[in-house]
Amino acid sequence: MAVLASALFGSPTAFSQQELMVDMSKTIAPIQPTMYGIFFEDINFAADGGLYAELIKNRSFEFTIPMMGWSQPNSDRHSYNNESGFAMPVKYFEGEGNLNFIRVQVKNAGGYELHNEGFRGMGIKEGNTYRFTFDAKQMEGAISAVNAFLLDEEGNTIAEVSVPVSGSEWKNYTVEIVPNKTVMKGSLKLTFDGTGELGLDMVSLFPTDTWNGRENGLRKDLVQLLNDLDPGFLRFPGGCIVEGRTLARRYQWKKTVGPVEERPSLVNRWNTEFDHRLTPDYYQSFGLGFFEYFQLSEDMGAEPLPILSCGIACQFNTGELVPMDELEPYVQDALDLIEFANGSTDTPWGKVRADMGHPEPFNMKYIGVGNEQWGPEYIERYKVFNQAISEKYPDIIIVSGSGPFPDGDYFEYGMKELKEIGAEIIDEHYYRSPEWFKENATRYDSYDRNGPKIFAGEYAAQSVAIASPDNKNNWDTALAEAAFMTGLERNAEVVQLTSYAPLMAHAEGWQWTPDMIWFNNLESYGTPNYYVQKLYSTNKGTDLISVTQDGKNLVGQDELYASATLDSKAGEVIVKVVNTSSDAQEVSLNFKGKKLKGKGKVLVLKEENLSQENSFESQKEISPVTEEIKVKGTTAMYEASPYSLNVIRIPIK
Repeated sequence: MAVLASALFGSPTAFSQQELMVDMSKTIAPIQPTMYGIFFEDINFAADGGLYAELIKNRSFEFTIPMMGWSQPNSDRHSYNNESGFAMPVKYFEGEGNLNFIRVQVKNAGGYELHNEGFRGMGIKEGNTYRFTFDAKQMEGAISAVNAFLLDEEGNTIAEVSVPVSGSEWKNYTVEIVPNKTVMKGSLKLTFDGTGELGLDMVSLFPTDTWNGRENGLRKDLVQLLNDLDPGFLRFPGGCIVEGRTLARRYQWKKTVGPVEERPSLVNRWNTEFDHRLTPDYYQSFGLGFFEYFQLSEDMGAEPLPILSCGIACQFNTGELVPMDELEPYVQDALDLIEFANGSTDTPWGKVRADMGHPEPFNMKYIGVGNEQWGPEYIERYKVFNQAISEKYPDIIIVSGSGPFPDGDYFEYGMKELKEIGAEIIDEHYYRSPEWFKENATRYDSYDRNGPKIFAGEYAAQSVAIASPDNKNNWDTALAEAAFMTGLERNAEVVQLTSYAPLMAHAEGWQWTPDMIWFNNLESYGTPNYYVQKLYSTNKGTDLISVTQDGKNLVGQDELYASATLDSKAGEVIVKVVNTSSDAQEVSLNFKGKKLKGKGKVLVLKEENLSQENSFESQKEISPVTEEIKVKGTTAMYEASPYSLNVIRIPIK
């Protein structure tokens, strides 16, 4: 073949030649539409301060320290502040929801100021329109207006507006404001006309240019990066955030739906998790709640996959257990969520969905019970959920978990028990070294084809060590993931959902690395890992076929990895070849079973420096380029560059 290839295409320039056979005569398994998806967790300021476009931190004064995020530069809490004034939090009532407001006491209108710092500042764009809203009521005296100023980093005004206020009852005020300058770390300043006391609550600032133009919606550039992945599913809201450090602080979906102003805030479980990245100002407003997650899934054409507490707090923290005889409310939450997502408007929770503006069902098909719990305590509780959900909603597919690790006692016990139960889909997690990912490209080759299906729900190669703040999203990690993913795809009979984790990180608000998408207050970019995921998800095909070398799967021989699919919709064959060696390798692709139609194309992701990363300054340093591949009869030759992922697409007759 080498002589023939040389005659057809000229002398090869690569260091070695590899002959691969692509068999299109029969398909092995369908590629599920859910094969490549998105795992979202509110970690690294991914929701508040990130995807949720609100610019005000602690807008309704509900943090444990009610004035966190706010400052009064001309005031002193140990003074009467006769030349300025002072604002103090006031509690509406005990319970849950919007509990606090502030009483702004202005003694000298020329001296008092109230500032909000935003989420590590506010990203403000020149010429864009921002909607400033707040609730207010006059309490004493004659404060007649609230004046809002957007400030740059030096404290200069870049936009201002005055809003008249009146009346002793709560009213909502809305005004639009357009800045004359772009700033990365702006802030909001409020002043007041007149003196007296004013009640103030739900102080909010949103860009009007949000995803799909929704009022008070999601940050457009971040959703666009997600949408560009063409995800098959959206898993939400986590992650360890589902479990909470304690059961009282677990994620409870019912508290995240309904009017935004009535949703109770909750301290984020990642706020003080790591000493190396303490973020005590990390809370959840739940403006991005379950309704918004379902809506986002629908926008992207992705299956919604919510994960719920199974009655165990995070076992890396307290591991607090709800007693078995008190588990019923947790199970009911799962049943009610299915009704919220799929029920008619005549049902209680279907009506809640309809009242929020979506009378049509979301057609949820999957629900997850527990995140990465382990041990008999999890299995005991999972069985109760499994029985209750299966009896009432037999068509719902339940996702279970095998624990936090891909091997060891926890994993082996969980897999054994879940198989005996007859679990439908088991979620596996792995945060390991790049070497582990390359060595485990064969992980699923021996899995039982008649057993539970697999959800590779959280994975990412760690350049240093799990949870290290020094992990990098470099090409070494992304290339290893690309090699591993050939094994996921090659085992599509078993593996039906996969997702990288974590998804997003604020450049100054992160707790965990690595992360697939990085953003600051103005910009965002995809890492090399993002582009690996994108190449797989947008080139998944519809049916798995075999690609072999000497009759064997290509799983690291000569540091090459491969998988292949047919795309019946596009009428193409897709071959993914990953070269993890430092040498170029000439690949001879021999096709059988169908005829090829002329030349194809190759989407190439490559970088000879394994330490290379993308950055805000060079956002597409490592990103795909498109090349041509020539076809001669049933053969195509291609030179795979050192350290490269190559997605080859050739039309078929």
